[in-house]
Amino acid sequence: MILRSTVALMAMSLALPAHAALSPAETAMSRTVDAEYERSIALLEKLVNQNSGSLNLAGVEAVGEMVTPELKALGFAVEWKPMLAAKRAGHIVATHKGKPGTTKMLLIGHLDTVFEPDSPFQTFARAGDKAKGPGVADDKGGMVVMLSALRAMQAAGTLKNANIEIVLTGDEEDSGEPLDVARADLIAAGKRADVALDFEGLSVVDGVDMGSIARRSSNSWTLTATGKSGHSSGIFSPTAGEGAIYELTRIIATFRKQLPEPNLTFNVGIIGGGQSAELDKDGVRIAATGKTNIIPSIAIARGDFRTLSQDQTDRVIAKMKAIVEAHAPATSATILIDQGYPPMAPTEGNRGLLTKLNGINADLKLPQMPALDPLKRGAGDISFVAADTDGLVGLGVSSEGDHTPEETADLDSIKRQAKRAAILMTRLSMEPGRKK
Repeated sequence: MILRSTVALMAMSLALPAHAALSPAETAMSRTVDAEYERSIALLEKLVNQNSGSLNLAGVEAVGEMVTPELKALGFAVEWKPMLAAKRAGHIVATHKGKPGTTKMLLIGHLDTVFEPDSPFQTFARAGDKAKGPGVADDKGGMVVMLSALRAMQAAGTLKNANIEIVLTGDEEDSGEPLDVARADLIAAGKRADVALDFEGLSVVDGVDMGSIARRSSNSWTLTATGKSGHSSGIFSPTAGEGAIYELTRIIATFRKQLPEPNLTFNVGIIGGGQSAELDKDGVRIAATGKTNIIPSIAIARGDFRTLSQDQTDRVIAKMKAIVEAHAPATSATILIDQGYPPMAPTEGNRGLLTKLNGINADLKLPQMPALDPLKRGAGDISFVAADTDGLVGLGVSSEGDHTPEETADLDSIKRQAKRAAILMTRLSMEPGRKK
């Protein structure tokens, strides 16, 4: 009986997280987050009241100027990276050198919002533990969580050993072009990092905090079909063919039948055609002319598709091209595909990070966080580094109504998210790094 009890106890101990309880430093961090709660909210109000729509270059830079002294006070070397070549304001890249040979962490957030200066939604408004405002969650709330966690680490003495690089992009909501310029600094940081932590919003499903280990890609396509123009009485004849609009609809209908597979979505966002059709330079308007008795000579459609892995992206593109090339009589068609945000696949390394976070949840006496279905998250900046490093998404605040005039942050979530992040970064800082 004694032997069996000993074996059982040993098995139980092996099943526990590496840290069975909070250390004194971790307890101190938790207390600091609570003590600085109102300070965090005051900073959030200040950030939200400065408009930083992606196209408001001066406003984005102004938010960067607000965040910079916060980072410098924590011992970060801060650099502003102008992005005028990509027609955007720029990014913050901040570095903190810790103990050599330990895990290199990349923290990701963004300075911009979807609300431009002409939006009527411009100011922070608090009601108890809720706050409404442009970007109050996405992603100014996320930046506040990040700073709260780092201040807690500094107060507890654990920040000094942490190797951290921060990239706060200024165009996450409307990325500059070309993307290889707009995301060059982020991609380079990802190649240096062992772990990437994304401070966009926490997903909550049926009252349960979720852990995000995957994000899908965001790709766009432009389809142009052409046909022989002529009198409508000749439609479908061998010489006249089927016209551009029938060819375009054939392709789109075949997409709907043949493309579906798990974790893939695809959408047609705009369509137009006739005797003439022209897509504007921004790809959001089609000017078309036509008559009921003229076979249309051109038709245009634009849409997107989202995938969970690069293999899936490549497979979908091959299917789309094969469908386009099976032309109806006397028609032709071309498809142009823009691979924008890459996918963040749910790797074992990402799952391992969520396991570590759930060990922290156990120590904080918080519920475990299941992995979020990637269909419930859009694309994001962490995807640009997903091929080079393990990652975890959703360390920002929980919210509702994002990207609408009802965007509302759960202020209380700042506390638990900052505690989780501070302890996770502290524990990671004690692990050996994998990249030289």
